[in-house]
Amino acid sequence: MLQIPALIFSLVIATLYAALFYLWQGRVLRDLLFFWLASIVGFASGQLVGMLLAVIPWTVGQVRIVEGTLLAVLFLVMARWLRQEKETP
Repeated sequence: MLQIPALIFSLVIATLYAALFYLWQGRVLRDLLFFWLASIVGFASGQLVGMLLAVIPWTVGQVRIVEGTLLAVLFLVMARWLRQEKETP
C-alpha cells in the first residue's frame, strides 16, 4: 500500500503525462479529462504490476516510475485510439 506522499507523487506524475499528451494530441477540453483518467488508471496499473512482479528494481521511494510510465503511455495511446474511433462518422 502506498503512503500519502507516494500517492501524491504518483498523481502528479500521471497528471503531467496526461497534460503533455493533451498538448500533443488533444483537441477539446474534454480530451484532457479523458486522458487524465487514462493516465491515472495506467500509472496505477503499472504500480500494481511493478509490485507484483518486482522485475525492475528502480523506484523513487515507493513509486515505480518505469512500470507506471510504460503503462500510463500505453493507456494514453489506447485512449487516443478510442477517441479517434468514436469521432469518425
